[in-house]
Amino acid sequence: MSPSETVRAERATRPGVLRLPGVYAPQADTWLLADTLRTAGVPDGAKILDYCTGSGAVALAAADCGASEIVAVDVSTRAVASAWLNSWWRRLPIRVARGGLDVARRRGPYDVVVANPPYVPISGDGTGQSRNWDGGPSGRRVVGPLCRQVRSLLRPGGFALIVHSEVAGIAHTVGELRASGLKAAPVARTRIPFGPVMSRQSADLAASGLIELGQNWEELVVIRGDRPD
Repeated sequence: MSPSETVRAERATRPGVLRLPGVYAPQADTWLLADTLRTAGVPDGAKILDYCTGSGAVALAAADCGASEIVAVDVSTRAVASAWLNSWWRRLPIRVARGGLDVARRRGPYDVVVANPPYVPISGDGTGQSRNWDGGPSGRRVVGPLCRQVRSLLRPGGFALIVHSEVAGIAHTVGELRASGLKAAPVARTRIPFGPVMSRQSADLAASGLIELGQNWEELVVIRGDRPD
């Protein structure tokens, strides 16, 4: 992170969260996940993974839940820098690392895994700033592998919270979590108007049958998966 990038760090949607240019701005899905985590019954002293951390906003929420250790992981160098900056500013015990599931697994296991992965169905290559939201043609480029492997990140008795839009397939996520051996169900929902990305993709989403023609809103859902003791 260069000095000029540090100076240009931007305040995100809610006060007190900093992010470098190009890093996903915390918004409705971020806050739905953070608020769900706060009411999820996190055990005292838990070890929590914030996967696809972005600015680190959900990792900061994890610190409010009495976690003894928080690991924040993202593939983006700027996201990692932003999460580190936010944790340093607050003097919080958040360990930040760049990478994917392999990096997260090496630092586990965890009592709780939270994730806000890219989930918008886009026929892109998942690079550049678009990887903040580009979930591949089905929206499951990152969601799918996470669902299939999250059990291996959890300690027995642990749980995961994953947020994404309905267009990425709520039933698909529940099914993959259950197939991996977790008990899974949606635990929080909210309906929001389309933002700029979803508005740009609306014609393609309608053509694919993922939304109705003329639809200008989406439902965000947090899905919980519990690993039995």
